[in-house]
Amino acid sequence: MSSSALPTLSSSQVKEVDALAEERFGIPLDWLMEAAGWQVARLVEGRAVVVCGVGNNAGDGFAAARHIHRWGRLVRTCCVDAARLRGPAERQYRVLGNQGVEVSAGLVLDGADVVVDAIFGTGLSRPPEGTFALWIEAINASGLEVVSVDVPSGLDAETGVAYSPTVVAQLTIALGLPKPGLLQRPGRVVVADIGVPAEAYAAVGVKVPAGLFAHGDVVRL
Repeated sequence: MSSSALPTLSSSQVKEVDALAEERFGIPLDWLMEAAGWQVARLVEGRAVVVCGVGNNAGDGFAAARHIHRWGRLVRTCCVDAARLRGPAERQYRVLGNQGVEVSAGLVLDGADVVVDAIFGTGLSRPPEGTFALWIEAINASGLEVVSVDVPSGLDAETGVAYSPTVVAQLTIALGLPKPGLLQRPGRVVVADIGVPAEAYAAVGVKVPAGLFAHGDVVRL
């Protein structure tokens, strides 16, 4: 599908839609995060290291890691700072741990075919710093295939500005709808359905084409 045929969802609209899904439609963020993780896991091929930050994007990553683990393809999961996890992301972290998966506090990519980038989501508006920046640089230097969750970490989802550093992803899995900044980036982009009602998008002024996922729950841009 042409990118011009799809509306985009801004960072502020993402927050509004998440809130509406729960408050008006009874679909908690935990459910959307679970659906996001399932979609990401399905699209990751080969043995994977899942690299998580500290926000909701990390929660999507932990959910994906759990499914990849069940399918016997998880090399390890790494998190920048698990102590900073809150809410649904922290719950996904705990559920992953309940299955016996230890989360590394250091970045180790050995043994992987692919890196799942779940460090930053749509909320980033300045260059990554500290450990976040070091991990992004290491991912880019690894030579491994990279799959980014929703947006490549380091990319401003609103403007398309690629801060230094930004993950160079071969595939980005946009969750629900693409984000404006993605349309200017190289690499393949697919849009995955995570169960957000069209009515929730409409409530924030976004009209989703009828039958967007009628022929499959993943659409390639």
